[in-house]
Amino acid sequence: MNASASQTNSTDANADADVIHVTEQWIARAVIGLNLCPFARAPLAQQRVRFCVSHADNEDALLDDLCEELVALQNADPQICETTLLIHPHVLTEFLDYNDFLDAAETAVQVLGLEGELQVASFHPGYQFADTDADAIENCTNRSPYPILHLLRESSIERVLESIVDPDEIHRRNIATLRKLGRAGWRALMGADDSAK
Repeated sequence: MNASASQTNSTDANADADVIHVTEQWIARAVIGLNLCPFARAPLAQQRVRFCVSHADNEDALLDDLCEELVALQNADPQICETTLLIHPHVLTEFLDYNDFLDAAETAVQVLGLEGELQVASFHPGYQFADTDADAIENCTNRSPYPILHLLRESSIERVLESIVDPDEIHRRNIATLRKLGRAGWRALMGADDSAK
């Protein structure tokens, strides 16, 4: 029985490592490579990003994992853990379900007394902004290989925004970057690793 449990744990660990690897490649190529997010480069370079793979297969279990990670991030030293990516490959794979869950995520932040301290950003393979077509290239700014809840410190965001004259320019610049890249360019970028979506 111990051997079987050990084998299962090893299989889970290998699967988690694969998920994290694909996510890291997406960050390197798209988020940092295309400069889509001014917050991402420094914490990643300084190894202050926690990658957590949730094994949840239902929303309640994911909410439990989210609450646990929110508390852990709040209690962590920012010099060691600046931000957390909670990757959940087995639940909320449909974007509309994921989008509905974001209300529960926001409520969790409030219930835990972390409003104004932490926030949750959203990334999903099928991400679609309101009033856009499903295949609009601008949706790719938030399209990740797996569904992800990105836990951020408000203080970190404020610190970065202090150096940016017009924060809305980030979104406008990202749209321009992706439109210039085009759908074929995006596919080529993400297809450089066969496991990337």
